[in-house]
Amino acid sequence: MSLLSLQAEFRPMVEQDLDRVAALEAELQAFPWSRGNFLDSLKVGHSIWVCLLGGELVGFSVAMLVIDEAHLLNIGVARSHQGLGCGAQLLRRVMEHARQHGASRLFLEVRPSNARAVELYRHFGFRQIGLRKGYYPASDGREDALIFDKDLA
Repeated sequence: MSLLSLQAEFRPMVEQDLDRVAALEAELQAFPWSRGNFLDSLKVGHSIWVCLLGGELVGFSVAMLVIDEAHLLNIGVARSHQGLGCGAQLLRRVMEHARQHGASRLFLEVRPSNARAVELYRHFGFRQIGLRKGYYPASDGREDALIFDKDLA
């Protein structure tokens, strides 16, 4: 089954989506963002998109735009819907929205253990430019973050 056959809808997140987005994040992450984190991002005007399939919210992305740069802060897709293209479409929307608002580069951090995300970013032409030691909380202490960027020009 492909995303195209499922008639995905993408739209900016609204406050009514907060509970579902926070619940989805909690299903995906051992150390999730809180509902308050998403609300704060919404209030400060971050670029936040949701993916709906058959009316069900199954994915989200959060990006911060600052002058001529963008930073992907969070992205997630329900495990039951991974591999259908929702994450790729959300990432495309982040990149396009950032371009439209004058960003020439997009940055992100990703756990080295998140091989699926690393593969997605590399597929889209992101390159590793650094490493943040002990950046993420982990069940056995801390995990490093790979720093990636992509030229949007």
